[in-house]
Amino acid sequence: MQPFLSYEDKDPGASSRVPLVLVHGHPFDRTMWHPQLTAFSAGRRVIAPDLRGYGASPVTPGTVPLARHAQDLLDLLDALEVETFVLAGLSMGGQIVMECYDRFGPRVRGLVLADTFPEAETPEGRRGRLAMAERLLAEGMRGYADEVLERMVAPYADPEVKAHVHRMMTATSPQGAAAALRGRAERPDYRELLTRVTVPALVVVGADDTYTPVADAEAMHTALPHSVLRVVEGAAHLPNLERPEEFNGVLAEFLSGVDAP
Repeated sequence: MQPFLSYEDKDPGASSRVPLVLVHGHPFDRTMWHPQLTAFSAGRRVIAPDLRGYGASPVTPGTVPLARHAQDLLDLLDALEVETFVLAGLSMGGQIVMECYDRFGPRVRGLVLADTFPEAETPEGRRGRLAMAERLLAEGMRGYADEVLERMVAPYADPEVKAHVHRMMTATSPQGAAAALRGRAERPDYRELLTRVTVPALVVVGADDTYTPVADAEAMHTALPHSVLRVVEGAAHLPNLERPEEFNGVLAEFLSGVDAP
């Protein structure tokens, strides 16, 4: 069966290392993970999909809940015959990773939760996401991208990183982004789920993230039974792009522990 999602699958061939699946945030695409695809694909299989409505994947108008994204990932991994894996997600991607663990946890060997949080949406937050969905449909992505760029990445971020993040946001389909926003407004609360996670988990966050501050990461670390917390200095909401060497070092250390017999 042909997978619904567009994806990048870098497979070095025979390797005993656990495959790594990278789930991007909103409103980005799989190129968000370029530094990690480059760094880790030499020694392990690395798969980075474009979520439904983003990048080169098809757009589904209306509402796309996190459960739909999770099923898309499961279908992709089944099609690629990837039985077990480490799941890594950033921001919305982290919430999708939590949904995945709830649905097919026995196949997950480790979790990476980057710059994300587990709580359900508040009434105020729900109204804000629904209003933003309508705005993106009416105005397109550029105005939003201009406004949030220096929260997504720190104001002092490398200009090339800023340009990459801005390109991803402006290239995203307004219909796809709006559908995901509506779905995210309806997400469940994953806090109790975190207390039942039985696999190793890495919680990582940019020190200057204002969307998901360090306090959110500390709370997840406390809830997860087998987790480590790492704070990446000199980064905001996208430490994997802003400080790739530091982020990759933290991720490599975690993956080596998952790989160990």
